[in-house]
Amino acid sequence: MILKVEDLRVKYGQVEVLHGINLTIREGEIVAILGANGAGKSTTLMAISGLVKPSAGRIFLDDFPLHEAPAHEIVNRGVAQVPEGRRVFGTLTVAENLRLGAFSNRNQEQVEQIEARIYELFPVLKQRRDQLAGTLSGGEQQMLAIGRALMAGPKILLLDEPSLGLAPILVKTIFRTIQHINESGMTIVLVEQNARAALKLAHRGYVFEVGRVVLENSAEKLLADPNVQNAYLGGVA
Repeated sequence: MILKVEDLRVKYGQVEVLHGINLTIREGEIVAILGANGAGKSTTLMAISGLVKPSAGRIFLDDFPLHEAPAHEIVNRGVAQVPEGRRVFGTLTVAENLRLGAFSNRNQEQVEQIEARIYELFPVLKQRRDQLAGTLSGGEQQMLAIGRALMAGPKILLLDEPSLGLAPILVKTIFRTIQHINESGMTIVLVEQNARAALKLAHRGYVFEVGRVVLENSAEKLLADPNVQNAYLGGVA
């Protein structure tokens, strides 16, 4: 077990938006988190990465209590998040954005090795390494956001809506790359509106409704579940 979330509760002001979330993520898995807008998926990722503080509950990475740590230490411990909407630094080049992802790594040789690996994963980024990130297409910016997260050398990668706003052909490219990243040994938690694509990629999945986990199963069984099909997959395939 690489990541464990126990009875996670989060409030925005007086309003509780997560009502006791429990998750377990095993090393080397892709785990999909599905649900409608407002179900609490992104808030869960932000709580894991320390961007919002739980009002109750515990989060452990390899038995280390993430819920007690500041966000920068959580990154150093091996958690990297690719936020919804990409959020690259538009006035910096592709190469500068990538190097920012490695800000806490003082091993220059290791940084260069990771950067070379990212350019292998995303050849278009190598071609555009001196181009301003703000001039990239949406798909290229998503590649850059994933690459920037990988520069930290994480143990676990949190992806928040990686296909959002992308053309279908680019979605296939992004999901294929996520699979390659996982095949190299990376553990991935994937929040995704494209439920069918996410479940075809994932090993297991959780379904959220209004801040609660209502279903948990293998991806194969969730794809075959009539309730999941009707709610998230547009009916029986």
